[in-house]
Amino acid sequence: MQRFRERLVPGVGPMLAALLLLPAVYVVFLPISPIVGAFACVLLTALVEVLLVVTAPIVAVRDGLLVAGAARIQVALTGETEQFRGPDAVQARGPGLDARAYTMFRGWVDPVVRVAVEDPDDPAPYWLISTRRPEELRAALAAERTTAAS
Repeated sequence: MQRFRERLVPGVGPMLAALLLLPAVYVVFLPISPIVGAFACVLLTALVEVLLVVTAPIVAVRDGLLVAGAARIQVALTGETEQFRGPDAVQARGPGLDARAYTMFRGWVDPVVRVAVEDPDDPAPYWLISTRRPEELRAALAAERTTAAS
């Protein structure tokens, strides 16, 4: 059963920034032909925009697992969760970050959730994960832990 799922697609800013490829690609292909330049700039920019969305990582809580990008951990092996926003999130991602922690955060998503790892064989003390919905992620982890304990 899936309790939480979020694809961390880029926001409006990064998507607009990718549009800067339009004039750059056009200028590169302009010596060949204006038609080739127009076709190439539209095609390559559209391709980059699609890749930004398709390759965006997924954060999910399902079937007893916490999934963050390519990484997975059993929810039963996780502990306390904390959420951070604004300056606290900057501190958690920067100076307050433990170098051993597993991180999966994106610059275009401000809130992060820190999930403690209770597995003694895991060298990571916690996971730090970007999410636009930290309250829902924490609630899904708590619900999954309760289900796993039953």
